[in-house]
Amino acid sequence: GLVALGVELVASGGTATALRDAGLDVADVADLTQSPEMLGGRVKPLHPKVHGGILARRDLAEDRADLEANAIGTIDLVVVNLYPFEETVAQPGVAYADAIEKIDIGGPSMVRSAAKNHEYVGVLCSPNDYESVLAELRADGGLSATTRRQLALKAFRSTARYDAAIQQWLGEELADEQEATLPPSFI
Repeated sequence: GLVALGVELVASGGTATALRDAGLDVADVADLTQSPEMLGGRVKPLHPKVHGGILARRDLAEDRADLEANAIGTIDLVVVNLYPFEETVAQPGVAYADAIEKIDIGGPSMVRSAAKNHEYVGVLCSPNDYESVLAELRADGGLSATTRRQLALKAFRSTARYDAAIQQWLGEELADEQEATLPPSFI
């Protein structure tokens, strides 16, 4: 649906592969940043060309000048499905190292950047919102301020739940420090 609207897709790793396998044209984040994925995929979208494009305030001359000086384009919609941390640690006998590798860093960083800058950027972190956002984009050519604000709230709730699940699991792994975990109501 986004491609039909003329949206340029940029993705990394498995997402880029899945989009290509679906027959879609997608640019690699590495092409955008001119930096390779490194450290076994741990460092992909953590780059000024990504976060600058998300965080730029379009109405500030200083931000526009920074974008131009650094050849950074704006990013108007961020779609992230976080690594399946909770599903991973729910598996019986999951190895500690495997759980650690399912802690998403770039995804929550992009989600938080987009949610912070929701005045200009839409953020999707749940497939449940895809159809309604696509319908609004088709009908109106963009997302309303109310929609962007609602999506930002969902995004911050999503990253809060994600971080709460990580700290809960780590607290359980470090039983002698379990009192440092958040109450279950935060999860």
